Amino acid sequence: MKRVLVLVLFLLAGCSGGKDAVSQGSSFSFVAPGGKVDITYPVAERQVAPALSADDLMNEGKQLSTKDFAGKVVVLNLWGQWCGPCRSEAPELEKAYQETKASGVQLLGIDVKDPDRSAAQDFMRDRGLTYPSLYDPAGRSLLQLSGYPRNVIPSTIVLDKQHRVAAVYLRELLASDITPLLRTLAAE
Repeated sequence: MKRVLVLVLFLLAGCSGGKDAVSQGSSFSFVAPGGKVDITYPVAERQVAPALSADDLMNEGKQLSTKDFAGKVVVLNLWGQWCGPCRSEAPELEKAYQETKASGVQLLGIDVKDPDRSAAQDFMRDRGLTYPSLYDPAGRSLLQLSGYPRNVIPSTIVLDKQHRVAAVYLRELLASDITPLLRTLAAE
């Protein structure tokens, strides 16, 4: 009897639908990519990302926002000083940033799950990272990214000049993985 009841509940839940089942409008809503870790969006399919903001990691009390970089390609990288892959990825992202910033690319880190601000600041200094980072230990700024897997660290979201999502990477990156895309987006 329990098996029948569970099956009936499963079927009912699977058949529910409505307007909330599918994203409406042109705002970015992340949809599970069927196991893909590199997702790129053609121009016609790009959706506007919500503005993200939080405290500047290196300047307590100062707010940083993606809006501060209007007209630039913005690379949002979720990281934490506690994250092993982030330790090897950070210098690679700095390299990509140095190679593309003159063409209008801005890298913006989002430091998450780091309750100790000074440890995250040391991480940035020790690796010679010159790009700014949002300090968001609770990940509140990411709540605006509908459906985005906030527990995937590191991960990277690339916004085009209109701040539409052009790519999502759910893995550690090398400079060579992202630099060609950044050059293409900067030239658009």
